[in-house]
Amino acid sequence: MLKRWAMNRRDFIKVGSIAGINLSLADYMYLEANDKVNKNSKANSVIYIYLPGGYATQETFDPKPLSPEEYKGPLQSIKTSIPGVEFNEFFKETAKIADKLSIIRSMTHGETAHERGRHDMFTGYRPSAALTYASFGSIVSHELGVRNNLPPYIAIPEIADEYAGAGYLSHAYSPFSLGSRPEDKNFKVRDLTLPDGVTLDRFEKRKDLRSIVSRQFEEKQNADTVFAMDNFYENAYGLLGSKPAVEAFDLSQENDKTKESYGKNAAGMRMLLARRLVEAGTRFVTVTYGQWDMHQNIERGISNNVPSFDKAYAALINDLDDRGMLDKTLVCIATEFGRTPKLNTDAGRDHWPKVFSTVMAGGGVKRGYVHGSSDQTATDVFDKPVTPEDWGATIYELLGIDYNNHLYAPGDRPVKIIDNGKPVKELI
Repeated sequence: MLKRWAMNRRDFIKVGSIAGINLSLADYMYLEANDKVNKNSKANSVIYIYLPGGYATQETFDPKPLSPEEYKGPLQSIKTSIPGVEFNEFFKETAKIADKLSIIRSMTHGETAHERGRHDMFTGYRPSAALTYASFGSIVSHELGVRNNLPPYIAIPEIADEYAGAGYLSHAYSPFSLGSRPEDKNFKVRDLTLPDGVTLDRFEKRKDLRSIVSRQFEEKQNADTVFAMDNFYENAYGLLGSKPAVEAFDLSQENDKTKESYGKNAAGMRMLLARRLVEAGTRFVTVTYGQWDMHQNIERGISNNVPSFDKAYAALINDLDDRGMLDKTLVCIATEFGRTPKLNTDAGRDHWPKVFSTVMAGGGVKRGYVHGSSDQTATDVFDKPVTPEDWGATIYELLGIDYNNHLYAPGDRPVKIIDNGKPVKELI
């Protein structure tokens, strides 16, 4: 019987290779299939926009126009729709929708290395040699599960960093990465098509193979990757058999006018896809865009990165609002740290974690609000400091997840979802 059904995994279904930290569709499949929603939650989805490299607060959301030139930098600031609040001059569209945002100008931590700063901002924990912590997206996947047959945690276009993964949790809670870029002409998400000659009817008949293989593995091994694969075929069938779920990834469903409003580029297509995915049921989507590690010529770096981002981000917020989705979709902008108060000799800024800015919108946060401030030269926090622990606790609070709960690392080691952090109540 087994021989009659024999076929390798690649022939059975195109699922993408299990490699490194990005384990593709198979790894998300060991998930609870019920829709777990806390009725007290303010948000039911998160779009976590990550700008890698560490953007400068002075050249983004907290300009210092009255500071000396070597601190102020080469760019100008512009007024926003929040009275008395200014952004960098390249954020023209975002400035218009500032009254829909909450800007945190007092983020702070002590990590000056990129990888350690990314760890903080993806997990709400300082790095530890003893344990790899789970990312926000993986915790959300674990706590809230699958909705509408969509992977609960999706990375656009791919996992942003190893610290954006499942950490001490099962590989089942790793993000599903697209395997291609939405802005590419021939964009196609891997894992969403059956091989030539295999219809959904044939696929259904072959589900018996999963139970046969699963039983044989379970008798011999208890590895996490085998455990994560246990429900793979059943859940993969659920995704492939759901036309709305598959179509959520299909940008051709959007008209040209909408695409133009976002911008037919990396920033635009990634954010448009993120909107489609949360609209269809995905819990947590990361969007990675640009390169913000501007040690040299920060004026050129900002002028290259911001215009496309500015247009796409403003379009995303307006689109979510117009669709009645913004109040239940938390949209975050984050990075690993800020940049030095004073320009260096290469007209750039170096790493500076003492103070930087992040942004939240929708999902239960206030509109048109600025939380905290930096000092006159963006050297330090002036008031209302917010740590990565507070940042994470706020995200979980908005989603209705008890950040004081304990999950369990290998060896039944209890780990708090967030330790030593409190939600920023003024934001909510």
